[in-house]
Amino acid sequence: MPRVVSVYLPSWPTDRHRRMLGQQAPPADQPLVMIAREGSRRLVAAANEAAIATGLRVGMPASKAQALVTDLIIEDLCPEEDRKELDRLALWFLRNYAPVVAVDPPDGIVIDTTGADHLHGNETLMLTGMVNRLFAMGFAARAAIADSWGAAHALARYRASPALVIPEGEAAKVVLGLPIAALRLDSGTVAALRTLGFDTVAELAATPRAPLALRYGPQIGRRLDQALGRAAEPIDPIRTADTIEARRAFAEPISAGETIARYVGILVVRLCSVLEEHGVGVRRLDLILHRVDNTLQVIRAGTAKPVRDADRLTKLLCDRIDKIDPGFGIEVMTLSAVHCEPLDAIQTISSLIEEPEAEVGGLIDVIANRGHRVYRVAALESDVPERSFAAMPALADDDELGWPAEWPRPSRLLLHPEPIQCMALLPDHPPASFTWRGSRHAVKRADGPERVFGEWWKRDKELGAVRDYFVVENDAGERFWIFRQGDGEHADSGSGSWFLQGIFG
Repeated sequence: MPRVVSVYLPSWPTDRHRRMLGQQAPPADQPLVMIAREGSRRLVAAANEAAIATGLRVGMPASKAQALVTDLIIEDLCPEEDRKELDRLALWFLRNYAPVVAVDPPDGIVIDTTGADHLHGNETLMLTGMVNRLFAMGFAARAAIADSWGAAHALARYRASPALVIPEGEAAKVVLGLPIAALRLDSGTVAALRTLGFDTVAELAATPRAPLALRYGPQIGRRLDQALGRAAEPIDPIRTADTIEARRAFAEPISAGETIARYVGILVVRLCSVLEEHGVGVRRLDLILHRVDNTLQVIRAGTAKPVRDADRLTKLLCDRIDKIDPGFGIEVMTLSAVHCEPLDAIQTISSLIEEPEAEVGGLIDVIANRGHRVYRVAALESDVPERSFAAMPALADDDELGWPAEWPRPSRLLLHPEPIQCMALLPDHPPASFTWRGSRHAVKRADGPERVFGEWWKRDKELGAVRDYFVVENDAGERFWIFRQGDGEHADSGSGSWFLQGIFG
């Protein structure tokens, strides 16, 4: 079943205007409205949350809004610029979330995420991640995921707060309780239906369609079917003018996996030749299959580094062909290089002395495209152990910092230091025993303390913070890395509590 995300940007024009001004932008709590002309009238076309909180609303005359709010900021609406920036935002979603993304003007984006949520954890994590990243950019956002574009669009605007995940097959009953304005009908039709007494989608869905179609045309029935998941609504993916693509249309639809794989190989070879002409390699590749029922099936493949090796790219795509549902057949295949980076030709030099370096890029790509996260750990400059490393891309350049060699470090660090109960003489003695996760360990040998000071130049609260680390060994030969908060003498250096940081393998 398809899964579609609708992202709603309720204050897109004002948020975009503030982002454009940067540091010169007015405070977020100051009322701001965007004005558009309708004939000789000047009307409020958009308002930020602060303006709405003062009682202003879209459609109000600008003169009235200015009279009601003395410190109101008024700017002219720029619909062309709003649309250009919305296109740019859609391209950002295309690169980061899913292969099928389209603009849902004037203030939304629609994304077909079928089969893509596992790359972001799950649907809930994916949706909250979208909203949080947009908020960090300065955009208010709400998002919903459902089985159809119509349902997701309605729920994002009338139910999401700020993210809403509707399980498969349950969107229709949720949509029925929404107002008729959620159906993407024009304002005139909505006003006329309200005059007739219709308030909710359920009331409209229970009414015979023939009289409605005779009076208002087929639009109402079509929007009802789209919102309730009864009619397919294709999403035309956004693409830039310079996107490198290879396309194949079939006189007769194809559906066999072997046939699909064969034409995937043909398209990849064709695409790689164009990539070579441009001197680039692909980092993200989308295979879009257009079915005869006007729906799409999509496969996305990513690489750790720029690639234009036809065999390698074909393997990545064909590895997921079993996920494709061809339905009654596929009539068009499109292969798009969504994200490319410069890639120079590499000459292979044969040597009888030096062994060639192992190429693990292909293996990393295969594992990553099966939904697993592949990374390496790099050292960071920090004395605090849990801040001294970070996850890096698997094929990122080696760091030159290295790891400290003065003191031994455990092979396994806990995700967070865990509290333990200790018996120890203060201030410098190691514990005689400690209890961790309900098990008591008698300490037979110990080394330390190694004193680590807080990063006072980064955090004021760590001005006097101290940790004393010990390497301890129990009677079974197991070695642990533990520390005490504080120096054991001064209260402002730490609480005196003990924690287990890591385990020596």
